[in-house]
Amino acid sequence: MGSPSIPPLARLARLLNPWGVHPEGRKQLTADTEIALVPLPDRLVLPLSQHIGAPARPIVEVGTRVLRNQLLAEAQGAISAPIHAPTSGIVVGIAEVPVPHPSGLPGPAILLEPDGADEALPAEHNDPFALSAAEISRRVAEAGIVGMGGATFPAAVKLSLGQKTAIPTLILNGGECEPYLTCDDRLMRDRADQVIDGARIILHAMGGREVLIGVENNKPVAIAALEAAAGAFPEVKVVAVPSRYPMGSEKQLIEWLTGREIPAGGRPADIGVMVQNVGTAAAIHRAIRFGEPLTRRIVTVSGGGVRTPRNVEVRIGTPLSALLAFCGGLKAEAVRYVMGGPMMGLAVQSLEIPVIKGSGGLLALVAGEVGSYGTEDTSAGPCIRCASCVGACPIGLMPLDMAALIKHGDLAASVDIGLKDCIGCGTCSYVCPSKIPLVHYFNHAKGELAAQDRNKMKQDAIKQLADARTARMEQEAREKAEAAARRKAEREKAKAEAAAKAAAKKAAAPAPASEESPA
Repeated sequence: MGSPSIPPLARLARLLNPWGVHPEGRKQLTADTEIALVPLPDRLVLPLSQHIGAPARPIVEVGTRVLRNQLLAEAQGAISAPIHAPTSGIVVGIAEVPVPHPSGLPGPAILLEPDGADEALPAEHNDPFALSAAEISRRVAEAGIVGMGGATFPAAVKLSLGQKTAIPTLILNGGECEPYLTCDDRLMRDRADQVIDGARIILHAMGGREVLIGVENNKPVAIAALEAAAGAFPEVKVVAVPSRYPMGSEKQLIEWLTGREIPAGGRPADIGVMVQNVGTAAAIHRAIRFGEPLTRRIVTVSGGGVRTPRNVEVRIGTPLSALLAFCGGLKAEAVRYVMGGPMMGLAVQSLEIPVIKGSGGLLALVAGEVGSYGTEDTSAGPCIRCASCVGACPIGLMPLDMAALIKHGDLAASVDIGLKDCIGCGTCSYVCPSKIPLVHYFNHAKGELAAQDRNKMKQDAIKQLADARTARMEQEAREKAEAAARRKAEREKAKAEAAAKAAAKKAAAPAPASEESPA
């Protein structure tokens, strides 16, 4: 196992920094279960927004028969991602349906009814290392690949950064620090060759020099599998990192592996690093080697309510109810369903919402599990100023002060002390002895700020339109006045010329003969 070179002071600093927590992992429920394939459901629901950025635009009509991997909706703009058909079938609708979103509101989606044939477009085989960096980025974009760790940022945008600026280090995130989730663990165990090949393809596309794969040390089988697959490639190093939440956050993983810190408001590229999830690397392997777009993923189905917890491979668009049914249904009443992990996942009200590209887990939590991860506010007490949240915050913020400012409506002051640097990991809520849902305050404040930003943008746009209208009307008024002045001048000139002509004509006319009166 390789080890990156980290300055001694950085090593000491990270050893002395006590950030993070150790929530009960509960990964043993699914870690040793092999990946199983979920059968196709009767209907696939494909939301047009499965990524950060603008939603995709449908290019198919209702009633069209499509093939697996066929493009259904195209990206709109650079920060967007297309949607492809996970199987062959008939497009039966494009409608507003329940989708995974914190608001719980419906969103536009393509409804696909599988025909059972699973007929695909012709496969395409390529040698990735014979392709240019720009061509790889283009194909990754066309394949609709986004960050598979949950962030869902279009992967091609990151790849293109490597073609504009020097980024020598690629970090693959195999931390998977969220409790319950083991989908990345099983991917690294069972398909390590795909992960390593995808990493090498990304490194080639970004023009980098080294790959560091950070895996928490509670995954020894995955680490061994990756080391075996990477043995022939000295540029690829597998590094065990401590099992500490939120080690899977890119800021923490970068600092631990390289000793470098992303500046406030900066990006990993600013310090010569690119981070991709191990699932993203495997998806890029399939896209570039075989022309396969992102239409399936591995999902962990777990929690105390699930009869047979396991990891499953599922087509994008499959309803959560189909995953739960495949795992034997419920053995105990679930009081909360969560898409993702218990610390940062999305609580869902309906199991009819679909799996999307960023869905890493489905948890059916029973009464004894809800509240174990610091997200309940039913028994919140007053802040006792113990500063446990300060010590646990991986970013080094002051959660208790930020929450106090937010409660008093002073969002600007909370931003001044670091609100926008908060990664929303929930560590502060987890350690709070008063059970204050601190992360809820921060997420609420971020939502309010985003709404204010949108309103400001709207007001700015309205002002620009009003200013443009005023300028246009003033211009039109000036043009009318100038035109009227020209017409008046022309009339005056014409009158003057007419008068001059009349005077000249009169002057040129002979005088009439005079008659003398008789004497």
